Amino acid sequence: MIRFDRAHQHLALGIAILAGFVDAIGFVESAGFFVSFMTGNSTRLAVGLAQSSDAAMVAGGIIATFVAGVVTGSLVAARAGSRRSPAVLALVALLLMLAIGLRFILPGWPPVLCLAFAMGVVNAAIEGQDGAVVGVTYMTGTLVQMGHKIANALRGTGDGRWLAHLWLWAALVAGAVAGARMVLWSAPLAYALAVLLAAGLAARAHAVARPG
Repeated sequence: MIRFDRAHQHLALGIAILAGFVDAIGFVESAGFFVSFMTGNSTRLAVGLAQSSDAAMVAGGIIATFVAGVVTGSLVAARAGSRRSPAVLALVALLLMLAIGLRFILPGWPPVLCLAFAMGVVNAAIEGQDGAVVGVTYMTGTLVQMGHKIANALRGTGDGRWLAHLWLWAALVAGAVAGARMVLWSAPLAYALAVLLAAGLAARAHAVARPG
């Protein structure tokens, strides 16, 4: 986060909000599985295997779908070049629109898998200065970096800039709170708001994208 200019920092925060919002929708709709947090699904896969339960197959399917989304997002980003962020986020908005349609036509797992695919895609939206993709749908690494930098600040050595990591984590949590409240009140409206949020982020990304 600290390596980006302010416009891209704000974009990353917006994507984290979207990831939390969509993950909460998926969690409620699937009765306890994640569509952006694959560490949690990996644990559910392991426990399911140990218990010989159907949860293992469900978790494995979501993980595979998420990875397919990452691959797709990376290919789209590579083709889009300097326009990667608006291109990837526009695709995410389209996928979330597809999830709405699937929920009405094929309720159950199809829309949840579509959400997972979209969350895989969105991880390709932002590229670091070193060419590495910046993951914004999971926060374990962010919290680890925050902890290291708090330790640096306490010791008075190294990079002690930890607030940006806190804001990124807080953005995902805030999005998840909003998504959970919304999906419990009206699932179709929650899906629709996710589409609007993704479309708004795509428009913002287009405005801040550097010329190719």
